[in-house]
Amino acid sequence: MSIYQFISEKVQKNDKLFTLLIDPDRLMPEQIDDFIPFTDQNGVDLFLIGSSFLMSDFFDSYVARIKQNTDKPVIIFPGNPSQVSRNADALLFLSVISGRNPEHLIGSHVQAAPVIHQMKLETIPTGYMLIESGTLTAARFMNNSLPVPRDKPGLAVAHALAGQYLGLKMIYLEAGSGAKLSVPPEMIAAVKKHINIPLIAGGGIKNPEEAAEKAASGADIVVVGNHFEKEKNRGQIRQFSQAIHGN
Repeated sequence: MSIYQFISEKVQKNDKLFTLLIDPDRLMPEQIDDFIPFTDQNGVDLFLIGSSFLMSDFFDSYVARIKQNTDKPVIIFPGNPSQVSRNADALLFLSVISGRNPEHLIGSHVQAAPVIHQMKLETIPTGYMLIESGTLTAARFMNNSLPVPRDKPGLAVAHALAGQYLGLKMIYLEAGSGAKLSVPPEMIAAVKKHINIPLIAGGGIKNPEEAAEKAASGADIVVVGNHFEKEKNRGQIRQFSQAIHGN
């Protein structure tokens, strides 16, 4: 079964997926062996690995080490064409459909495609939409794109539908790592009402109640990353899992 089939089956059953986003610059390789099994045991369903701006040069071995510590799907969430690895289960083939920067609509994809083809890595075409979040996030800065205004759910719906009609298989509403404000529940609900492909929401989610709100609003996959980069917050992983899964 492909990773996309796995996700699709969960969505059809209305099972929510709690996803942990890991930045290789923030979680050191020597911390993986303890941290990943801990998150695995406490209800994480998927792992995303990547960064808008990556400083480290050990991406391939990093992905391999995470895979050695979990049976859960490990998916690359690439910030640039160099973030690929044959050790991952799949890669989100991202198009920044909220912006008008051609580099992030087709340019980077052309650079990465031959390498991905050689690796025979599963790709999941994903419409990536930056949502206004109250701060200039790394994702927005690196993409050089204006975000969708947070009070314009209709604009988000139009972009999401366009992505679906272009053949994209998932839509990702992203406030950005460390965002002050997460994606509004009204926007999630509006987008979910109009599309029939899996919907992801992430960025700026700081507590279990906020995570539960995203799931209840219609997000099939709820992504949390920055919050758990602080060791003091890692004990809340099970609470986040229960909130997202509705336990």
